[in-house]
Amino acid sequence: MHRKTILSKDFILVVIGQIISIFGNQILRYALPLYLLNETGSSALFGTVMAASFVPMILLFPVGGIIADRINKRNIMVALDFSTAILIFLFYLLSGTMDIVPLMAITMIILYGIQGAYQPAVKASVPALVESEHIMKANSIVDMINSMASMAGPVIGGLLFSVFGLNPILYASIGCFFVAAVMEIFICIPFEKKKVTGNIFYIGLSDLKESFRFMFREQPFLWKISIIFGSSNLLLTSLIMIALPVLITQHLNFAPDTANRLYGYAQGVIASGAVLGGLLTGVLSKKLKAKASPALLIGCSLCILFEGLALQTLNTSMAIYFILLAGSGLLLALHTLFQIQMMTYLQLLTPSNLIGKVVSCFMCIVMCTSPLGQFIYGFVFEHIGGGTYLPFYSAALLMIAISIFTRRIFYGIDH
Repeated sequence: MHRKTILSKDFILVVIGQIISIFGNQILRYALPLYLLNETGSSALFGTVMAASFVPMILLFPVGGIIADRINKRNIMVALDFSTAILIFLFYLLSGTMDIVPLMAITMIILYGIQGAYQPAVKASVPALVESEHIMKANSIVDMINSMASMAGPVIGGLLFSVFGLNPILYASIGCFFVAAVMEIFICIPFEKKKVTGNIFYIGLSDLKESFRFMFREQPFLWKISIIFGSSNLLLTSLIMIALPVLITQHLNFAPDTANRLYGYAQGVIASGAVLGGLLTGVLSKKLKAKASPALLIGCSLCILFEGLALQTLNTSMAIYFILLAGSGLLLALHTLFQIQMMTYLQLLTPSNLIGKVVSCFMCIVMCTSPLGQFIYGFVFEHIGGGTYLPFYSAALLMIAISIFTRRIFYGIDH
């Protein structure tokens, strides 16, 4: 029996591999879109490429879940980290020979698609490596460590990008993915190979039907909270992802190099908010109840509301910048609490033979709203002129209303 505590060698290797891989991923997610925004100056194109990048991630989440339940999860992590290193190396070779816009779009789409297949394997490995009473704490550790890597990535990426340009970031990310893949080779995740009979596409379709049937019939609160979770992504986190780079680089009148560095710091502060959320989840893991979830989402909405107020009433660019940082960091802290809490309920209530598929289907529903939100906000900020505060007010008020009207769903989970 290989189920161990959160101090086991294999769980620690998963965490360390995630630190390295996520760091490499985050400096790319920071630098590539910002490079595109700097080169084109179009927030609509920026939002469109970001939205298009999320589509393959969403489509591959269910596929990744099916694969995670049928193939050794360690092998999935190793193969995909090696593949990402090769992808970025090819981008480096081709970057001087073709138009940057289609090359960037293709690279971002493949990069996010790989993450879509990668994350279900990581999420599904947690219940296989720790005892059930440690799952929420293990999830908080994984999310917190990932957030710390996400925090360091944009800060270091911002410094490298503003001083040296894009190439050093490409070199660093290739090294990160290669080292993570080598380290993951030594992880031992309990795995029982399933016998495959029949057409693989039919099997995959059957697995998806089984997962959605479980969510809609046996545990119907899962699809309900996935819709609420998705709404928070549509209204709140998508707004932050598009608004921050556009406002900092185009609307707050900073010099280009200064704006790039400040955006890197902003991404670091946002990630530190997610770290704080992970820490709080670990501390409150035995006290945190589902009925607190609507309050967490309302808190997220109030953060957005205060950012809108700052944009409307303040005249100093640096003052607005600091309000945006504080609001976004606190939003991510509260949203991370909500996210880990929901993921833990999902893992505890799902049979082990379905965990990979159900997690991926759940995340697929949740993430469907992200590209839609990014696409909409990209065009909104392209044409909104001086009314940049209006999307903040609208998103905050809508999310508060959703949180109030759906609170009974969360009250039922604790029972």
